[in-house]
Amino acid sequence: MTRQLHLGGFLIASPVTHSHAAWRHPGSETDYFGPDHYHRVGRILERGKFDFAFFADLLAAPVRFGGDQSEPFRRGTQAAATIDPTLVAASIAAVTSRLGIAVTKSTTYFHPYELARVFGSLDHLTRGRIAWNIVTSLSQAEAQNFGFESHLEHDERYLRAEEFVRTAIELWSSWEPDAVTADKESGVWADPDKIRTVDHIGEYYRTRGPLNQPRSPQHRPVLIQAGASETGRNFAARWAEAIFEIDPTPEGRRAYYDDVKSRASDHGRNPDHVKIFPSFIPFIGETASIAREKQAFHNELADPISGLITLSVHTDHDFSQYDLDAPVADISVSGTQGLFDVARRLSQRDSLTLRDIGKLYAQGVLLPQFVGTATDVADQIEESFAGGEADGFIVSSAQTPGTFNDFVDYVVPQLQRRGLFRKEYHGTTLREHLGLGSADEDLPADLRAESTLLAG
Repeated sequence: MTRQLHLGGFLIASPVTHSHAAWRHPGSETDYFGPDHYHRVGRILERGKFDFAFFADLLAAPVRFGGDQSEPFRRGTQAAATIDPTLVAASIAAVTSRLGIAVTKSTTYFHPYELARVFGSLDHLTRGRIAWNIVTSLSQAEAQNFGFESHLEHDERYLRAEEFVRTAIELWSSWEPDAVTADKESGVWADPDKIRTVDHIGEYYRTRGPLNQPRSPQHRPVLIQAGASETGRNFAARWAEAIFEIDPTPEGRRAYYDDVKSRASDHGRNPDHVKIFPSFIPFIGETASIAREKQAFHNELADPISGLITLSVHTDHDFSQYDLDAPVADISVSGTQGLFDVARRLSQRDSLTLRDIGKLYAQGVLLPQFVGTATDVADQIEESFAGGEADGFIVSSAQTPGTFNDFVDYVVPQLQRRGLFRKEYHGTTLREHLGLGSADEDLPADLRAESTLLAG
């Protein structure tokens, strides 16, 4: 059978996703805080047989650029206004039956028990369609919203995340699969011998357990991550079953793919069960020239300062202090290091100024743009997929829901005709959509040997 690609749709429960121009586009909907918009997008993605909708999230309004929050609100930049994606996920799940839903939650500002209970509940309510996008959070503003004066250092955030994920898995595993008998005649609802405490006492977290809910359909959510730094890549290769990636260059995507797959093997994992998803923004037209007109119209709506505001949030570094017409400075940042490395690499390779990078960032946070007819866009996807850059792709929108409608109506049939993408869902859970092993099979080798994590 021909190797099958996977598809996700990128969302933030907000007016702005990757494209800072999208909310200004005449074709975009504007009700970003009610259910109808998200229900409509969820139904479109399910109609296109997408594996999942992916919700990114940030926990603070932007304040890093110049220490002033007025411009982010005035310009409507990323994270200026969001609603909680876990609640949006539950809402979408109620109007879909197969679409997976991936939700971002931080390991820095929540507790493993709280998170395990929320995601276990969502997995029950969706009958096994939930994923957790693991982040360590980015910025000092997020720290201050949770009562801390400063954000943890990059590597310490990942040490904390390591313990967090292990602890959450212990909690999800605290009920054996057949613990619930619900025997009305005997009056026994659950076998207490098949439910265990966790008694986790670690460097960062303590929790007694057990989780006060039975094991969910997937056992635990599918784990997603977006590690791009050295530490982040190793974390992603150790834990993630799907990895979200941003790199606008084919050579960068190929290098990342090979590197992370190799690291996954080093952790004793099956690299085929670590699915790598680069992201792109498509512009689709009846002719190539119409598609280029759509791209040009969108890109002209992108404001460089809006892009630099979001770059400042992502890197937790104030870019207002630099000359806009000079190259990107060779500096260290405490936030997401991978994205900044991409920005610096582009600046050096293409002689781009900071203003240019700001413009690109506003157009789509450095995502590549696939432009042309449906056949052209399918060709670009197939070339990337066959060229060792990806196991699937996360489609981000230039306008919502128009981009998703065009992609589902015109590009998906092209991919299906080529035998690259499913015509129907063959399972009911997200783990089945992605062709993963069981939750226990996909753990790192050292944890598969620990019976406390593999009860049942």
